[in-house]
Amino acid sequence: MSRTASASRIASIQPSIFSVISELAGRHGAVNLGQGFPDFDGPDLLKEEVRKALAAGRNQYSPSAGVKELREAVVTHQERFYGLRWDPVKNVTVTCGATEGLFAAALALVDPGDEVVMFEPFYDSYVPAVDMAGGVCKFVPLRPPRVAGGSWWFDEAELAAAFGPRTRLVLLNSPHNPTGKVFSRAELEQVASLALKWGARVVSDEVYEHLVFAPARHVPISTLPGMAERTLTLGSAGKTFSFTGWKVGWATGPQDMRDALQSVHQFVTFATPAPFQLAAAVGLGLPDTWYAEFVADYRRRRDKLAAMLDGVGLKPHLTEGTYFVLADLSATGFADDAEFCRWLITDVGVASIPPSALYSEAHREAGRGTARFAFCKTDATLDAAAERLGRAGRIQGAREGRASG
Repeated sequence: MSRTASASRIASIQPSIFSVISELAGRHGAVNLGQGFPDFDGPDLLKEEVRKALAAGRNQYSPSAGVKELREAVVTHQERFYGLRWDPVKNVTVTCGATEGLFAAALALVDPGDEVVMFEPFYDSYVPAVDMAGGVCKFVPLRPPRVAGGSWWFDEAELAAAFGPRTRLVLLNSPHNPTGKVFSRAELEQVASLALKWGARVVSDEVYEHLVFAPARHVPISTLPGMAERTLTLGSAGKTFSFTGWKVGWATGPQDMRDALQSVHQFVTFATPAPFQLAAAVGLGLPDTWYAEFVADYRRRRDKLAAMLDGVGLKPHLTEGTYFVLADLSATGFADDAEFCRWLITDVGVASIPPSALYSEAHREAGRGTARFAFCKTDATLDAAAERLGRAGRIQGAREGRASG
């Protein structure tokens, strides 16, 4: 009897939408505002730290949980910004990016049949991680802002309905990709209350913790009463320091959750490259002025992209955090975000991400009315995108114009 080569647990897994769009953009020479990676480097100081580490012979396996310098820097960072106090040995594991941390957390904390609550749209690796652990995803929709300049929101009753006796875990993402939402303290208190009621743990993806634009403020759910002892928090050097290719992330939390993640991590990647860890440790110690300038620069990029989209008839939603803008497609004539994004690449030469790929199959229609654009790009890249969009003219009725042409 013939059998397929792949295991049944991966039967539903499709290629990442980010890889698909980047490949299509490259094939058509499009300006890539799709995948969320900066097209510029972070601080020269950190690159120099890598060179120093290489020259000093820090080129062998690091301890599986991470080099001492980075684990201590993570602990100092958490106390400096949030007042959280962790032990660098008992409460920290360095992962090969936050994506590996998420996968390891799902395998470590979810048994087959356990339910995992998450908001949608979601980052695309969340569902495969839960699926491969044998868990069952329970989705809570985030809804578009009610008014211009408002925040994405969720229905409290829908959130409560997602929890039950089989709820094992909550996957939380704030600041949220792709909507740019930063969950308020009051919203986080609703999540925490339900987690406590049902005895659930939380994995909180906070990789954009320093990309938050006032008046929004990042509140780690682990700082809420009763949550430090039941929350595993994921962080990333790639997002904060603009070195996504270094793949340095970390997980902090109570020892039982950290130890569970460490048990998986040691057999997935074992360790993260030491020179990049050492550089990330220096980055976490940069002064407050550096972090303030970092946010101010990204706010300028956000506003530049939003103005550019608005100028061609795409209505941008306000981004409270992350480096993404969601634009409303209602004026374009496209009812399908994937069709719009393909047209934008092939006919206009600008790449964006169709958010419907970040929804469950049952709720995919809710994502078809927007496109996600990244502003973690140089001015030259943003200007090139603006020039191409300008040549295309206003986007209103673009689909009808395409059909009639």
